[in-house]
Formats: sequence, structure tokens, C-alpha cells
Amino acid sequence: MQRITQYDGLYGEANTQPDAEYLFSELLETRSQSFDWVIQPHIHARLFQVFFIETGQFNFQEASRERQLTGPCLLLIPPTALHGFVYNADVRGRILTLSDALIDALFPSGSPVTAMLGSLQCLSIVQGPYSAERVSELIKAIDDELFDDQPEKRLMLQSCLQQFFLVVYRLWQESEQTGSVTNNLSLQYFRKFQQRVRQAGTTQTIAQLADDLAITPVHLNRICQAVSGKSASQLVQAHILDEARKYLTYTTYSISEIAYLLNFEYPNYFARFFRKNAGLSPTEFRERQTKI
Repeated sequence: MQRITQYDGLYGEANTQPDAEYLFSELLETRSQSFDWVIQPHIHARLFQVFFIETGQFNFQEASRERQLTGPCLLLIPPTALHGFVYNADVRGRILTLSDALIDALFPSGSPVTAMLGSLQCLSIVQGPYSAERVSELIKAIDDELFDDQPEKRLMLQSCLQQFFLVVYRLWQESEQTGSVTNNLSLQYFRKFQQRVRQAGTTQTIAQLADDLAITPVHLNRICQAVSGKSASQLVQAHILDEARKYLTYTTYSISEIAYLLNFEYPNYFARFFRKNAGLSPTEFRERQTKI
């Protein structure tokens, strides 16, 4: 039987006793590289850790299983949770380590966030509003404050940490509401599809969007139906209609200009599309908005 090592401090550090306000931030690759990219399964008795894997692949071992993951993703590892890693050498990210007492001070037992913090979480980061870039910025703000010496440092760190964990909580809530798990490929495909739609508008067909994701149009439609209850085509049309409404409400572009901005070949195609989906013409819709 493999012996599981318990660390009071960070991995590989013996005879360390972090205090109640312990907080440490480090690049993931710094410690991992020194152990030849292999972190043996271990536990921390009194430490909570956040692993933000920005890029790269790795194998993650927990108590009940081992799985292969790809960044960007977040791992939340509470005290006494078994965890180990085998990283590819190109992995990049950052690790936050906090004492369990500090976590309790940030989010007392009555906080809804404690439901997330009580067990190991693995969250894929696919799209905004909380993108990988946004998560990276929040962690960087914690790191900058931690290793600087500005007035009211303790209060600022508390604020930065609470903001970070609340963003993670929202990511977790989104994952819970959609029934997602980390390896839910269908949801990952769906989110990537949504991102493509926002970027491409009407410039790509469903077949082209599916090809971008390396899946068939039939598979894409199954995913969209399972996640949203709508076909891929319906979701694209809903996005275009929403964009059209924004242009008509908040800009002074002419109907023809909006049609071309939305990549319609002719303005009358756009007018026909809008009437079919909104129940009135673009002109009628704009006139109603000006009266509100």
C-alpha cells in the first residue's frame, strides 16, 4: 500500500507550522519543476489550496479517481483532501495556499460560499464574464498585494481574497445549475459554440461552426438541445436578434447599416428575419423604444 504523506506546510517542506493568517502565492511551475513535474499524492492537514492552471495538460489524482485535465481550470482543495499531480512540462499557472483559519475568517459558517469550500472542486473556465484572463487578474492582484508593503495591507488582502472567491463561487454556481462536472465535454462544447457564435455572428453556417469544434452538425445539435433545449440554429438566431435589438435601441445606425454590421447580404433579408423573430419590423421596434 502506498504511504500518503501529510504536510503541515507546503509540499516538500517538513517541520513547518503555518500560523492562522497564513497566505502564500507562487507560480505553479516553480515548485513543480523542482520535483520534475511530479507531485506525489499527499494531504495538508490545515491548509486550503487553489490551483489555477492557465495552460497545459496534467493528470490529477484524488482519493477516488485519476483524470486528465487541461487548462484553463481551477482546483479548490480543502484541508485533508488527497491530491497529486503529474504535469506536462509546458503547464503554467499559480497556486494560492491559505490556512483553514483564514478561510473561516473570510467566509464564516453562515456564508453560502462555504458549500463550495467544503469539498474538492474542479472547474473548467471556458467563457466570460469570468474568463481565464479575469481569474488571472484577480490572482495577480492578490500576489501583488501579498508581496508589497502598502498601507492597510491586511484589509486590502482580505478584500482581494473575498472578491476572488466570490468570482469562483459564481463559476461554481453556474456549473451546479447546469449539472456540469469537470469532464462534461458536452457543456464545454456548448460554451465554445456560444463563444464562436458571438465572434462569428452570421458569417458561419452551423456546419462551419461544428467543424470549428471538430464535431458533426448532428452532434452539435444534440449538445445544444441537451444543454439549452434549443437547436444550434435557434441559438444563433436568438443571438443575432439580441444584437439587432441592441443596435436598434442604443445606436443611431440606419437599418441598412445594422443589416451589414450583422453580416446580412441585403437589408431586406435582415428586415424579414427581424419581423419573423420579433413580430414587428426593425423600424417599428426602434420607434417603440424611443417612446419608452
